[in-house]
Amino acid sequence: MKPHHAPPAVGGPDPYFPNSGDHRYRVHRYELALDYRPGPNRLAASARLSAVANAALAEFALDLAEFRIGRVLVDGKTARYTHRGGKLRIRPAKALAAGAAFTVEVHYTGNPRPVRSPWGGLGWEELTEGALVASQPVGAPSWFPCNDRPADKATYQVAVTTPSPFTVLSGGRLLTRTTRASSTTWVYEQSAPTSSYLVTVSIGHYQPVPLAARPAHPQAGFGAQAGHVPQTGYVPQRLAEAFARDFARQPEMMAYFAEVFGPYPFGEYAVVVADEELDVPVEAQGVATFGTNHLGGGWERERLIAHELAHQWFGNSVSIADWRHIWLNEGFAKYAEWLWSEYAGGPGAAVHAAAAHRLLAGLPQDLRLGDPGRRLMFDDRLYQRGGLTVHALRLALGDGAFFAMLRDWAGVNRHGVVATSDLLAHASRYTTTPLGPLFEAWLERPELPPLTG
Repeated sequence: MKPHHAPPAVGGPDPYFPNSGDHRYRVHRYELALDYRPGPNRLAASARLSAVANAALAEFALDLAEFRIGRVLVDGKTARYTHRGGKLRIRPAKALAAGAAFTVEVHYTGNPRPVRSPWGGLGWEELTEGALVASQPVGAPSWFPCNDRPADKATYQVAVTTPSPFTVLSGGRLLTRTTRASSTTWVYEQSAPTSSYLVTVSIGHYQPVPLAARPAHPQAGFGAQAGHVPQTGYVPQRLAEAFARDFARQPEMMAYFAEVFGPYPFGEYAVVVADEELDVPVEAQGVATFGTNHLGGGWERERLIAHELAHQWFGNSVSIADWRHIWLNEGFAKYAEWLWSEYAGGPGAAVHAAAAHRLLAGLPQDLRLGDPGRRLMFDDRLYQRGGLTVHALRLALGDGAFFAMLRDWAGVNRHGVVATSDLLAHASRYTTTPLGPLFEAWLERPELPPLTG
């Protein structure tokens, strides 16, 4: 199927984060140049944004945390600005016409730190040696000026200069690595449209560990495409063997997901194991970041590998229009865990679904999956009920129609932006049975429906 790209990011403010982003323009490219010194946690940076005005603009806003601003240029000319409360409000010398293409250049310095949120610090996190970025949902302004809306997807070039002993990883293809004196500059190009929260940087003392380039079981008959996705771990040297053992099945997982979801949507996939314990692994575009506590094998860790990999299709390539629809990211990634278990010889998806249903039946029935509200958007119940909703859809469609629907959903919306209503319209093409009642029961009503089939 012919893919489509992200539509213009228009519409009103995000209902969960009304102060994030500016819907009056859209960005199609970011070029970031960062000079980072890990010891003092010092960042000197510039960002160049290429954008298009959705409406006539006498002023517009970028999201940016507490940095010292050096200068701001619009179309190469000095612009007036104010910077407070996480908003860089810019007034160009000449107002921008609706539909006009324009560039913004921001030079800034400071000590990056996480953005405070109800879920703890988000974004740039200083480590004992190095740094990492985990921005979901609104942490991107902790390190670069952006239009922080998940629907405003853009391409990125990220250049990071840091002391030479450190390895730098970002999403996309490594274009160049240049050493001068005691510093090295790493330049990455992410050519696929990317949401700002999915842009990442990891800086640390890492050893690359390539994973096998083809499935462990060639007789599975999966397409050659998955076997050619470069998959590399970046891990502390002492953990290289443990990583190679614990992630040994990821290439097979990649091949299986490419079969059921369609071709892997990016050029490469990297896994970082930060030299710290992390609460949960975090997805970014083409990258997943784990903590040392996520090594050790067993199903609980293997399901996290599957979950983060599945996000490359669901959440990263197929992105949500706003945060009300987060179940589309987490429900499909949760169901991917169950599908992998089913394929890999563990309990089937139906067994996992029944267990999730029993779990949720004993918990409060106050979660509305289709619009959970900001307070509950990362509640554990959202993940479980999201997976159950996908399973209910499978039961309603039957396996043949369901897997065709699933693959087409990822294909038609590749690098695009979707809402829950899009899934209802899409899935309805694969059955003569009206799906409105199923979506109403699972997504709009808080009480848990029975799991039938």
